[in-house]
Amino acid sequence: MSSSSMLNTISISVSDDDEVTGRMRVRVRPKRKKPGLRGRRELLRWAVRIAMRWWPVLLFLPAVALLLLESSRLGRKLPDEVGDNLAASAKVESVKNLNRLDPTTRVVHGVREHCLKILSPEKLENLEFPVSAESNFPAKRVLYRSDSSDQHSGEQYTITQNEEATRFNLFTGFQTLHEREESFKANETAVVHCGFYSENGGFKISDDDRSFMRTCKVVVSTCAFGGGDDLYQPIGMTEASFEKVCYVAFWDEITQSTQEKEGKVIGEDHMIDKWHVVVVKDLPFSDQRLNGKIPKMLSHRLFPEARFSIWVDSKSQFRRDPIGVIEALLWRTNSVLAISEHGARSSLYDEGKAVVKKHKATPEEVEMQLNQYRMDAIPDDKRFNGKKALAEASVIVREHTASTNLFMCLWFNEVVRFTSRDQLSFPYVLRRLNMTRVNMFPVCTRKDLVNSIGHQRKVKPLVRLTS
Repeated sequence: MSSSSMLNTISISVSDDDEVTGRMRVRVRPKRKKPGLRGRRELLRWAVRIAMRWWPVLLFLPAVALLLLESSRLGRKLPDEVGDNLAASAKVESVKNLNRLDPTTRVVHGVREHCLKILSPEKLENLEFPVSAESNFPAKRVLYRSDSSDQHSGEQYTITQNEEATRFNLFTGFQTLHEREESFKANETAVVHCGFYSENGGFKISDDDRSFMRTCKVVVSTCAFGGGDDLYQPIGMTEASFEKVCYVAFWDEITQSTQEKEGKVIGEDHMIDKWHVVVVKDLPFSDQRLNGKIPKMLSHRLFPEARFSIWVDSKSQFRRDPIGVIEALLWRTNSVLAISEHGARSSLYDEGKAVVKKHKATPEEVEMQLNQYRMDAIPDDKRFNGKKALAEASVIVREHTASTNLFMCLWFNEVVRFTSRDQLSFPYVLRRLNMTRVNMFPVCTRKDLVNSIGHQRKVKPLVRLTS
């Protein structure tokens, strides 16, 4: 065999172990990093990723913690201190709304227009009062019951509610359910309970104030009982209107004391700037809200010679010319009563649910009232004579006619008999009397009439002295 052949037949064996060993020899093992350093860097990267992803939550949590801390501190404060702090916040907020004269506007058919269109000062200067807009209302005259004219001694006083619940007293007279029903039958001469029933019934006004009030032909009035609100000077009137209009604010002694601490002292002429302030003594109700219904609803009794009146809640500043307001809301619309429609609801039964939900009256009180209205066949309609029937009664403009005087008397009797939430009883009386010539103006008009300030303090309850 030749040498070349031998070479071709020689075999060389290589084991698997040698191959692996050879590979391991040439592999370079990377140098290990120290575990501690690597862990810290990874932790840092992880923290940065979490912070970038959840930064809103991380900012929100301290705010929540701070809020909880302040809430716990507030909860430990005395009620009077909390009330003072809330009042201070309300005052700061109210400054923004005080003395604003800019008009309120709305968009109608794509065009922005003023919510309340008042005549120019030049036209208001020479404006003459027109004849009454009273329509063919059945009642031509309203007589008011009093203890000197009524013979109640032999009458059995039986109603479904007790006297304490209905709050009838010597100021209101003790109206029975039969008398209540008869009062809605508007005959030519209507005889009704309408406050001021007895000389011993309370709501005492000085002789000087009574003499002044008899001179008023046009009145803008407000009241603050229990010290809950400040007195805001009216703005926006013409000089001619100021000469023709009485501005009268009713206070009790609590409000007088509170306002004196604020530097608002009644002068010897009974005036604080433009307001004639009447300090009422011996208020007839423990409920200060109910006491406030007297000047609100019974202005025709307080101002017997007045032909027109404008009521403004004490939490608002009246900011328009009163003669211009009467012309726009009554004369121009041929109405005898103008009141703002409710902004949130239209049904008195829905309003009853809202009153209970907001704890403005007890469920039992509201249910008693609504059950009576259902018995009297008042429907759950949201419209009356084509307009929303539910009212927001912070501004009331009216002519003192037989129909509006009767309406206000019956409305007042309802808030005495049932709840003081007058939104519930307004549509009831409106339907029962079938009142016409009522201008339910929109909410934006009401916002144009006043600057809303809000209540400034918690109303102090009426403390009665017992002998």
